Amino acid sequence: MEGRMAEGETYAQRPALRGTRHMVAAGHYGAAHAAFAILEAGGNAVDAAVAGGMALGVLQPDIVNVAGVAPIMLRMADGVVHTIAGLGYWPAATDPGLFVREYDGHIPESILRTVVPAAPDAWITALGRFGTMTFGEVAAAAIRFADEGFPMYPLLADMIAARKAKYARWSSSAEIYLAGGQPPKVGEMFVQKDLARTLRYMVDEEAAAGGDRLAGLKAARDAFYCGDIARTIVDFHRQEGGWLSAKDLADFHSPIERAPSVRFGGTDVYTCGAWCQGPVLGQALNILDPSALKAAGHNSADYLHTIAEALKLAFADREAFYGDPRHVAVPLDGLLDANYGVARRALIDPSRASAEMPAHGTPQDGPRREMRGGGLRREGVPAGPPRDTSYISVVDRWGNTVSATPSDVSCDSPVVPGTGLCPSSRGSQSWAVEGHPSQVAPGKRPRLTPSPAMAVAPGRYVLPFGTPGGDVQAQAMLQVLLNIQLFDMDPQDAVEHPRMATYSFPDSFEPHDYFPGRLCLESRIDREVGEELERRGHRVAWWPERIWRAGAVCTIQADLKTGIKTAGADPRRASYAVGW
Repeated sequence: MEGRMAEGETYAQRPALRGTRHMVAAGHYGAAHAAFAILEAGGNAVDAAVAGGMALGVLQPDIVNVAGVAPIMLRMADGVVHTIAGLGYWPAATDPGLFVREYDGHIPESILRTVVPAAPDAWITALGRFGTMTFGEVAAAAIRFADEGFPMYPLLADMIAARKAKYARWSSSAEIYLAGGQPPKVGEMFVQKDLARTLRYMVDEEAAAGGDRLAGLKAARDAFYCGDIARTIVDFHRQEGGWLSAKDLADFHSPIERAPSVRFGGTDVYTCGAWCQGPVLGQALNILDPSALKAAGHNSADYLHTIAEALKLAFADREAFYGDPRHVAVPLDGLLDANYGVARRALIDPSRASAEMPAHGTPQDGPRREMRGGGLRREGVPAGPPRDTSYISVVDRWGNTVSATPSDVSCDSPVVPGTGLCPSSRGSQSWAVEGHPSQVAPGKRPRLTPSPAMAVAPGRYVLPFGTPGGDVQAQAMLQVLLNIQLFDMDPQDAVEHPRMATYSFPDSFEPHDYFPGRLCLESRIDREVGEELERRGHRVAWWPERIWRAGAVCTIQADLKTGIKTAGADPRRASYAVGW
């Protein structure tokens, strides 16, 4: 019984993978192997992560796009943790009022939700600042998977079939995802020739540049943001009524920043900034009391109730304060202050669930915001799949660590003909609601769900971790981290244990659905625990045993004393780890 986990009990179907040289854990086995090949060829963790991350855009094109987003965290051997946002902004020509006038305050599935594609710049920025290899070297696997194809696997086949009507709206998308008019079948080769040509053009421009490695990387970037690829994208957007311009593309650069962090049980937990939902993880950790949680017992009613209520409080603050810091004043220091977290903890009623999303707090230097609307109230169980994201983590033999969450879907805006690219539709995570901190505005970034993290226990271990799953990301990551921190699980066991997720806040994706009190539990959790949670006011819905909706966390625990690296790759999706 999960609510009464015995000492040493394990739920892992796979053994924990251990090694001493280098390790990769990624959302698809092909991407893990692509990254591992780079490590074996002498590349560092950054080179490997870029190779694997780009491969994910080919191997998981339903949830990652080569022209999508790519938030990246890096901890090099000097111990400093940096982030590369990898998130584009709304084009300068964006008309926010259009969504109110013509779409009843919503951002429709169309070319209008396109923001500047950021992933190519983010990967090349990481290579230039922290890597050692050329773009051509790290793009080789992605080009091969696109040009030669790869065998269709069940989850991708299911997702394309489920979205058949969406892909069919645009002929350029249907040509790739519905070849012959039908979704691909498991075991069939899935080929993306146009995408291969796009990537090969970037490689060719790099080779033609001559000069040193950095000059070549700039040429590869310019091929996308200033050259033929940019012109093709802009011409298509102009033809289809989109807002993206040549200047939007040419002027884009991903910022490199120091990562914010909180301390939990002697471990520093780093996330990306408030341009994404990353700080939700830090806020939830500050709200939770580790000793009380451990005493409650793993996945007991007290344990899950406390975690769910802490997450609701953190998500309430996300809704009130998070947004592009260049456009809104985000009181991030106040939100991540440990004393603020303790004050929020006092709001949790141990015997009763909050029926709604709680009121947001009043962090130091935080503006008081009256949230207007913010989501649609609906009954029933959230039906739509999390529409984004994969993940890759890498630790190399020199102590460098990368945690990255590339993303973006291919079914809610059209593929640009001849490129194989579906430029980032992440505008789906903005709001047309007046006064919302993530309200649409020209030059502003949406509030992103993809949010890699990294935990550093000084002198003990480094732990990059992350997952797909939309709003479930921070929730799944929190539970896996607690499994490791409080219950000494190895990474593989930690990612396989059953999880819960609350939906008691507006969804980050359009149409921002809201399910007050909804708490989903994987069915390996004790039924008596679920019944007790219902008595406390949670609206419990049961998931199957291991469902991909609960996230698919990958992580690597690199022991700083022994040098042993232990990986966990979640079998809820096609995740795998490779290393030795």
